[in-house]
Order: sequence, then C-alpha cells, then structure tokens
Amino acid sequence: MKALVSVIRVCSAGSKFTVLNKFEPFRLLSSTASLLALETSSFKENQLVSADECIGETDDGNGRTVHATGACISVESNTANGRFCPVFQRDAMFKSVNDENNSMYWLGPEDIGRLKRIKLILSSFGWNFCFCNYGYGNIEIDQHNVIQILNKIYGESRDASLAFFFYQWSQFGRDPKHSLPTVCTMIYILIDGNMNHKTIDLLFLLVRENDREDQWLLLMEVLHETHIDAKALGTAYSMLVNCYVEENRLQIALELSRQIKRYNLLPSKGVINSLIKGLIQSEHIELAWDYLEEIQIQGLVADASIMSLFIQSYCRKGNLKCAWKLLMEMRNHGIDLDVVVYTILINALCKIRLTREATSLLFKISYMGITPDAVCVSSVIDGICQSGGFDKAINILKIFRLPPNIFIYNSFIAKLCIDGNMALALNIFQEMMESGLHPDCYNFTTILEGYCELKDFNGALMFWGKMLKSGIKASVATYTALIDGYCKSGDVYTAEYFFLAMIKEGLLPDVAAYNTLIVGYGRNGNLYKAFDILDMMKCAGISPDIVSYNAIIRGLVLQGYVNEAKDILQELVCRGFSPDVVTFTNLISGYSNKGYFKEAYLMWFHLRDLHMKPDVVMCSALLYGYCRVHLMEEADALFLRMLGIGLVPDVILYNMLIHGFCYVGCIEDACRLVDMMVNQGIIPNDVTYQALTFGYKKNRARHPVETAVYKVQKILQKYGYSTDVGCLYI
Repeated sequence: MKALVSVIRVCSAGSKFTVLNKFEPFRLLSSTASLLALETSSFKENQLVSADECIGETDDGNGRTVHATGACISVESNTANGRFCPVFQRDAMFKSVNDENNSMYWLGPEDIGRLKRIKLILSSFGWNFCFCNYGYGNIEIDQHNVIQILNKIYGESRDASLAFFFYQWSQFGRDPKHSLPTVCTMIYILIDGNMNHKTIDLLFLLVRENDREDQWLLLMEVLHETHIDAKALGTAYSMLVNCYVEENRLQIALELSRQIKRYNLLPSKGVINSLIKGLIQSEHIELAWDYLEEIQIQGLVADASIMSLFIQSYCRKGNLKCAWKLLMEMRNHGIDLDVVVYTILINALCKIRLTREATSLLFKISYMGITPDAVCVSSVIDGICQSGGFDKAINILKIFRLPPNIFIYNSFIAKLCIDGNMALALNIFQEMMESGLHPDCYNFTTILEGYCELKDFNGALMFWGKMLKSGIKASVATYTALIDGYCKSGDVYTAEYFFLAMIKEGLLPDVAAYNTLIVGYGRNGNLYKAFDILDMMKCAGISPDIVSYNAIIRGLVLQGYVNEAKDILQELVCRGFSPDVVTFTNLISGYSNKGYFKEAYLMWFHLRDLHMKPDVVMCSALLYGYCRVHLMEEADALFLRMLGIGLVPDVILYNMLIHGFCYVGCIEDACRLVDMMVNQGIIPNDVTYQALTFGYKKNRARHPVETAVYKVQKILQKYGYSTDVGCLYI
C-alpha cells in the first residue's frame, strides 16, 4: 500500500512529464525521482513499481542515474483498486486525477479487465500485444492493423463497447489521428452493436472536422466503401444527413439525401421530417415541397406527421386558408389525420380570436371519432378566456371532462389579470394550489403582470416575495414584467435596478428585456440612457431587432429630433432590417407634428413601393398633423384618398376629423363624417357628441347639446339603429 501512497504523493507534488516525441523517453522532475527512489526500498513482492517498464532517465538526488525502458509507471497491489498510468495527454479519454497541465489518469478495474480481454482475443490470433508500452508488442499500429483488430475484437466478443475502448486506446498519444476508413469501420461496429449514441458522436466529429463544402462527398464514399450490409449503410447515411440538419447545413443535407438515392436508400422517416422542418423554418418551403415530391416518387408515403409541418408553417404565417385547403386535400387522399394536425389549426384559430370557429372544429373532430387531447381542449379554453367567455370555457371543461391543469388555470388567471380583476385571479390561483397543482414560474409571472398593469407595485412585490419563498426562481420573463411595469409608470430607475438584479442573479437578459428598458428611457426622454442600453445590448452579444430601433426612433421623435430619427432608419436598413409599419408611423408622426407635411406625405406614399399597407394608426398620425393646424380641406382630401386604397377607419380617427371640422365651424362636414361612420357600423360615442356640441356652440346654436343629440339620432334612425344607443352617451 505504501507504494500506492508514494505514487499518489508524486501526483500531489505536481509532477510534469515532457515527451520529446512519440517514442522518445520522458524525464521525471528530480523531486519526483527522489521520492520514488526513497520509497522503492519498502516495496513488497506483490506491491511493485516496475521500473523496467519506464522510459527515461533522471537523477535520484544522490548523484546516481535511474534508467527505465517502458512507457508507464505501474503500481500493482492486492489492496489497490486500480493502476496509475502517467502518460502524455493527447486526448481526455480517461478520468484525470491531476490538474489539466499534468497527465495523470486513473485506470479502474473495469478498464484493466477490458485490456486483459483484448489481449486474450488478440493472442488467439498469434498477436503479442502489450498495452503498457508506447510500442504495441509485435504489431504496428497503422490503419490496416487497427481496422483488422477492431473487426477481430468485435467478431469474437460481439461487444461494441470493447472495440470502442480499443479504438480510443489505440488513438491515445498518437499522431496523426485515426484515418477516415478506420473511423467508418468503428461506426459500423457501433451500429451493429446498437450503440447509436456513440455513432452519432463520431459522425458529428467527422462533420465538424470535415467542414469544407465538398467533404460530404468524401464521407459518403468512404462510408459506402467500408459498409458491412445495406441496412447498416442506410442507418449510417440517415444519421449523417441528420448531423448536417442539426448543424444547420441544410443544403448539404438535402444534396446528400438526393445522392444516396443511387443506392436505393432513403433517410429514416424521423430524419426526413427534421430535414423538411429545417427547410420550412429557414423559409425554403418550395424546396421542402420539391423534396417531398422526390421522396414520394421513391415510394415514401406522406403521412400526417410530415404534412402537419406544412400546415404549421401556413398557420404560423397567418395563412389559414392554405392550411385548411391542405388539410382537406389530405382527407381526400386518404391520409389519416390525427388530433395533432387538428390541434395546430385550432390553436391558430384561437390566436387570431376566431374562437367560435375553433370551438366548432373541436366538436366536429369529436363527432368524427377523433378524441381531443388535453392540448387541443386547452387551446380552445385559452382562446375563449382571452375573448372573455368564462362561462363558455367552463362549459367546454365540463363537456370534455378535462381535469383542470396548470395551463387551463393560467388561461383564466391571465384574462382576469388583463381585466384588472386581481381579487378573483388570486382566488383561482389559491384554488389551483389547493387542488394539488404546484404553480410554476409562469403562473406567478402572470399574476405579477396583472399587478404591474394596475401599477400596484406593493402587491407585485408582495407576490414576488411569495414566489421566492415558494422556492421558485424568477425567470427573465418575470424580471421583464417588473421592468415593463416600472417603465410604464415612469420609474425607469427602479426598472433599471431590477434589470441589473437580473444580471446579478446570473440570468442573461434577452432582446425583450433590453427593448423594454430602451422603450422606457425613450418615453421618459432620456435618450442618452436609451443609447447606453443599446450599446450594452450589443456588447452582450444580443443583436438589436426592429423593436429596438423603433424604440430609439420613437424616443427621438418625441423629443423633436425627426432628422436624427431618419438617420437611425438608414442604419436600420444598412444592418439588414426591413422597416415595418411602426417605424414609418413614428417618422410620419414626427414630421406631421412639426408641420413637415410634404415629408410626411412622401413617406406615407413611399409605403406603396415597399408593398406595405398603411394601417389606421399611421393614417391617424398623418391626419392629426393637418387637424392640429386646422388644414381641414387638405385633411379631408387625404382621408378620401386613404379610403380609396382600402383604409378602414376606427372611431378614434372619425372623432379626430369631426372635432377638426367642428373647430373651424364646418358643422355640415362634421355631420357628413358622422353619417359615414354609422353607415360603416361604428356607433358615435361621448367624444363624438362633445365634438358636435362644440361645433354647434361655435355656430351659435341656441341649444347646442339638444341639437347635437337630435342630429345623431336622426342619422342612427336612417340606418336602422335604435335612438336609445345614442342616449347612452348623453
């Protein structure tokens, strides 16, 4: 045992070994040699340091030279659990028991047992193999011999892990690395031995090391040359395609999948799905369709799992018409549709507030014999809750006998928080806990958002404390909710405190967290801090998005720096971003407010060249500038032009124009606009009545209030509305 202790002391002394070349001797530090020399006198017969297996020479501290001829110092003991082997570190394939600069590794009993098994197998073929030397007995370790040995080990033992152990061992401390045919041989052994996880590791290594555009062809050819049978070849090719998909090298994955067709092979169904999904997500949907057509020609039948990828893509883009059409075509072609496909469409309908259609489809698939699962029903309940239909949501729960889960509870809680009904939201939260469900971070964050929307920061912080006491760590979304709440209340300094606290907790702010703070400082007029956060964002490796730039542009516009805001627009375009409607709305609002109507109009007109459709907010921003300086004739002409290109005005836009006409005394034009809005199904509100009353006062009407009410009621009657509707606002 003392011999083992002596070697441990060598390790703890921080000994270092210097390898002069592959087979040259290494030198021990003199302190190490002295320690070994002092301890050797006490070695027992069954506790030996076999100095004849050591390469090198050193001074033992007494002027004498110690010679050795092997590659390792080995300690064998009937009480020790293994063997220490100081070897030159080339790869970390054994467990290190020293620091990263030294090269000391522990070989456990299992490893020593494997070495003995390998030696026994090879000796049966007449090979004298020694593992304790950098020479390997009477065998030269080259590509040919390594491949033979791997096949012999696996052929005799049928143990792929044993062959893989030799594969690693034979590479250890050697240069160059294993050749490509050797690696491919090992891959096929691992496939046959059902060690696919190791196979994938080796293939990933090949893909990353051979990263030139043409290297995939070489990999394909060598895999074909070294394959055992067609089944193993198909598995290897399938895994290789998947590796390229995982590395986001989709073009190579696609080309490789096409090339292996000449061997009448296809990737597995799961890999095909991954490749199609990757193509769709990278906006190459036409390529995905072409590839699907190619593999169908080869005999693959497209099923619901593949087609659902295309349906999901259409739904994500809001193209529900194409999604529904594809679903119907799948039914007509006899493809069995499962609940997953319908859930994708139902969820998309709920997201755009078409809950009636989503509910109808839910019942329809139930009548078709497809049992809706918890995800499908929960999607409908969430959609109904967001639309305010609590009673309907509860009825859906009862009809489908779905036990409430955390997601369903959160649907009710979220809607109540949006409505400001925190008391009922907390009651439902408590009910959820009492039912045995454990709230997660998402549930707590929903309640915090509700408090922040009401600017009840005392309640928010109390609930924050409750969350932390429950042992739930706050997420980036939780911190962002608090940051957003304080920013909206104007307290950007407390918002920044939580932002820095988030970083201190080890959480990395995402683009949404940065944008929230930028918006807060921009709204507060502190543009210096807004730009400071933008710089911090870039330094953290987070790329600003269109929201980031829109926030900066909005802040500049609010401070009257319209030209500087336009410069940011140019930077945005140079960085590869496409300005959106919000970008142009901010700039148009800035130009319009400063009276630069020509620039505002040209920017609005420029949207047609960019194939953007102005929304009602943008049009309101442009018209507001004209109304503010009482240029109502120009405002009216522009409004009519906007209607001509498809603008659908809202009550706010109508009221703004009505007020503008009333201010300049054009009461007839104001009444004409009231007529237009009622004709479009928009009921006048109290702002409309106030504007008309102001107009009649300005025209010196004897009873302006009564006159305004009478005029509106006459218009309502004209289009079949009850006059009681108008009386609600009086």
